Amino acid sequence: QVQLVESGGGLVQPGGSLRLSCAASRSIFSIYAMAWYRQAPGKQRELVARITNDYSTDYADSVKGRFTISRDNAKNTVYLQMNSLHAEDTAVYYCYAQVGIGQYTPTSWGQGTQVTVSS
Repeated sequence: QVQLVESGGGLVQPGGSLRLSCAASRSIFSIYAMAWYRQAPGKQRELVARITNDYSTDYADSVKGRFTISRDNAKNTVYLQMNSLHAEDTAVYYCYAQVGIGQYTPTSWGQGTQVTVSS
């Protein structure tokens, strides 16, 4: 099991930027995939971005070209750089770890960090 702690959320104006960090309690070198999800009020949690241990990435269409996910295995940390933020990006952002591949692989969630985009 791996514990995840997010940081970096806050209030930002439309068009602004934020960088979220997700610190893991142990090495993420062998963790298959790390991801960021978000959940806005009244909406389902959705995948924002995902990065595998070979640095392959996937993004939700709504954030392509604006958000960048990265992982620093030496620091056991995953980042989400968010640029050109819109009001629609307002949500609680959660870090997620998928240890391996398969239906029964262990997974972990962080506690979430609030991102509010407003003028």
